Amino acid sequence: MSATHDVSRALDCCEPDDATPVTLDATELDSTGAAYLRSLRGALKENNFVPSRLRLTAAFDEDCSLATQREIDRVREYVRVADFLGATTLSVSVDAVENPEKVRPALSACRERADREGITLEVTGPITL
Repeated sequence: MSATHDVSRALDCCEPDDATPVTLDATELDSTGAAYLRSLRGALKENNFVPSRLRLTAAFDEDCSLATQREIDRVREYVRVADFLGATTLSVSVDAVENPEKVRPALSACRERADREGITLEVTGPITL
């Protein structure tokens, strides 16, 4: 059971900022390494951009537990990237799902991990959570 916190006072103190929210596409990132992500975060800040969403395409087109795990590990890596950059949403567009019974629990576990990191995991495509 999660604890409920009163955040109204913090929300009441919010002020608009001139930063522009942006969506980043995972295919455009050169690396998921910390040094690259630090440089990217700095460049975003210099350009007055705030990453709000990271977009990723995934495919579960093999009926193989190892292939499913590799793709889930990749999704989990981008949860980490979103957290590092300060994006609050990871949008995963799933192209193909060969075996939903293998993929759904893995994506659900990934969503739980994202929730713990404060990231909203959105999944679109031929599978729902």
